[in-house]
Amino acid sequence: MHRSAWPLPFWIAHRGAGKLAPENTLAAFREGAGLGYRAFECDVKLSADGVPYLLHDATLDRCTCAQGSAAGWTWSALSRLDAGAWHSPDYAGEPPASLEAVSRFCRAKDLALNLELKPLPGQAHATGATVARAVQGLWQNAAAPVLLSSFEVAALEGALSSAPLVPRALLVDTLEGGWQQALQALHCAALIAHYPLVDAELVAQVHAQQRRVLVYTCNDPEAAASLLALGVDGIITDALDRFTPTPEPTLQVR
Repeated sequence: MHRSAWPLPFWIAHRGAGKLAPENTLAAFREGAGLGYRAFECDVKLSADGVPYLLHDATLDRCTCAQGSAAGWTWSALSRLDAGAWHSPDYAGEPPASLEAVSRFCRAKDLALNLELKPLPGQAHATGATVARAVQGLWQNAAAPVLLSSFEVAALEGALSSAPLVPRALLVDTLEGGWQQALQALHCAALIAHYPLVDAELVAQVHAQQRRVLVYTCNDPEAAASLLALGVDGIITDALDRFTPTPEPTLQVR
């Protein structure tokens, strides 16, 4: 993907609006959309019966009413859990979100999406392949784009093998190792880096390859201003109530 054709808005809401509402639920998406955000990041994995749904952790303890590993749960069982009460009583009864439900919400409002592939252990390739196929079908002819991302190369390999036209991004929390080679081998459209890693040299290097540089998870206005000056192509943030999501890459603090 040539950099001039990049379709994602600059400001991207992390896990929906994952601090203001229960993360990775439709309630969080509704909250973020209400604050003017047009692009969202969320985490997706597979249920035991192969249904893509939103959850960050490998366990259910933190963000649902259940305990233990998420492995072994069918979507039918997961869909009956309470994924909102942990955040606050106002969200009690909010269910986990399936990728299909997120697709309906985003397509109805022309919202862009960065889907982070968060496979359970041993499921990286299968998760990437299944989610990419689902995205290809659910977002067919959609106005707003979907970007698949992951820290796990095997997940991105699965996505590439099953739906090569769905754009991919490599997530990194370190610049050690072979990230440059992975970007090329996986035909990634972007690098998404932990924001303290990003400097002018990195931005120039990735841009020279006709790829984009996005950052996570920047909540500080001073740091955001520095990243803007470096020429990054997107900021993923939890601070939805602090930043105004302008259409162009500019910083407006509420």
